[in-house]
Amino acid sequence: MSQTAALRESEPLLQHPQPKAYGNESITSDVSDAETAIPTKDSRDNRGQQLGLLSVVSLIFNRIIGTGVFAAPSVILRSSGSVGLTFVMWIIGALVSAAGTAVYVEFGTGLPRSGGEKTYLEYIYRRPAFLMSCIYASYGILLGQVPAASIAFGGYALHALGYEETAANVRIVACLCITLCLVVHGVFPTVGIKLQDTLGVFKLLVLLLISASGLFSLVGVPGFSVGEAYSQPHNFRWSTFWEGSNMSANAFTNGVYLVIWSFIGYSNANYALSEVRNPVRTIRRAGSLAMSLVSIVYILVNIAYYAVVSKEDILDSGTIAAALFFRNLFGLATERVLSVVIALSMLGNILAVLFAQGRVNQELGREGILPCSQLLASNEPFDAPLFGLFVQSMVSILMVLLTPAGDAYTFVVNFASYPLALFNLLISGGLLLLYTRPYKSFNWDPPFRAPKYVVTFFFLSNVFLVVVPIIPPSNGFEIYEHLPYYSHVVMSLMIGVVGVIYWFFCFDYFPRKSGYALKQDTIIETNGRTRQVIRRIPKYPE
Repeated sequence: MSQTAALRESEPLLQHPQPKAYGNESITSDVSDAETAIPTKDSRDNRGQQLGLLSVVSLIFNRIIGTGVFAAPSVILRSSGSVGLTFVMWIIGALVSAAGTAVYVEFGTGLPRSGGEKTYLEYIYRRPAFLMSCIYASYGILLGQVPAASIAFGGYALHALGYEETAANVRIVACLCITLCLVVHGVFPTVGIKLQDTLGVFKLLVLLLISASGLFSLVGVPGFSVGEAYSQPHNFRWSTFWEGSNMSANAFTNGVYLVIWSFIGYSNANYALSEVRNPVRTIRRAGSLAMSLVSIVYILVNIAYYAVVSKEDILDSGTIAAALFFRNLFGLATERVLSVVIALSMLGNILAVLFAQGRVNQELGREGILPCSQLLASNEPFDAPLFGLFVQSMVSILMVLLTPAGDAYTFVVNFASYPLALFNLLISGGLLLLYTRPYKSFNWDPPFRAPKYVVTFFFLSNVFLVVVPIIPPSNGFEIYEHLPYYSHVVMSLMIGVVGVIYWFFCFDYFPRKSGYALKQDTIIETNGRTRQVIRRIPKYPE
């Protein structure tokens, strides 16, 4: 590295060096330029593109399939009241996820860079410069994305091993799981990718096995009949299929809301597009393939559950539908096997989420807007974003350790989910704006375009997801026992306010007050990778 390049790399965020002439080695743009000069390709990341079609499909499939496919059917049936209406809700969820996939594939082909929502929000909402980056950074850094999944893993892993499921034991196992995933992805990245790919294939095979077993039972194949000791299901007779349908607005809304969240994760591959081989072609194929698999699996597994378990058993029992399925078809002895399956399913989910969030934090570091940006942006020493993974892991571990059971745990789950609906609302609304005349100068012309009616449908579905938590729930549908129903909404918005405050002081108030401008430079590191630094330039040099 040349002397001038080394000098620039040593300048930390928002330092105040004297203006220097850097020659042709840096690509500079001041803050005002940043409002209009947004790169559409990732010229800042030339690391090895290690993710093929299977890995990208696995990233999406693993992110979506966690405990929901095993537990959600029971909860959704309680909202719908009938088997028929339950399938209507699942079909609505599949349509929303297909629309969301189309939106993210359009952005992924038009902006084939890592970062996901961060990249797309920065592209659409350019003024004021860096505001959207700071808002997104507040969520990316301060919100742990895997506490709920890791706690679920802890409970099922302990049950599978025959240990007592105390709160302390569950938390210890959850923290160990997060640490294991951190080490695997941060120190042995190739092993981490292969492990999550393997778990994705395992999950798919298990769900196909459940589906096939249920269908065999439905058509009367010998050896797949429901045990005589259990209630015999008749859920697919037309007279019982729609029986008990709950058409109240609140119940239907609650059920659809839960189904839509069961499909969340279709954007997971977009966080790591810089590491995808031939990203434009791969994301187009992987997005549709992964979501087709998820939708088919969800429908087939629900058919299997209702073919083997009576509606009354699901409604009256506090047990998840999958446990009743295994009990009715294979006997009580298989209960521990189910715990192993769910625990491995959650491990794949945690690996996929942590892999993606580590890349998001790395992209935040490459922007140069945060303290310790050089560490966040680094791929050293194991060719993986170790520090970005570490930050996400530590925040998640703190949330696991500090969150008590009951209301607080439910609060954390909702608290981590609500911001995603806000970002999806802004992204789908922004995509509609890109089609309008005022945004013609953006020259938005991606290789793949989602139909406008699909984008509009996705936008309206996220209006639904943003508004529903604000509406007071009816009796019987309360979210919390003690907290106000809107608690997670308020706290989610407050995280965004933290980002606005950070932007205001660092990028607006202090520069105006102290008489300097901010300039963003691109620097080249010794390994050939590039990142951004922000430095202060006096407006009135002495």
